[in-house]
Amino acid sequence: MSIQHKDLSNAVRFLSIDAVEKANSGHPGLPMGMADVATVLFKNFLKFNPKNPNWLNR
Repeated sequence: MSIQHKDLSNAVRFLSIDAVEKANSGHPGLPMGMADVATVLFKNFLKFNPKNPNWLNR
């Protein structure tokens, strides 16, 4: 696992914690546990364009 992958996964983990804390509800266990999977999917397989969320080929 590369340092960049670890950094991205940790960012997802911290964002998950922040979201649960801000909502005063929820459980961060799943997003923290699946952060590595989400990082691999978004980095290598999923197509997305934040400027065009309705893009048909996403």
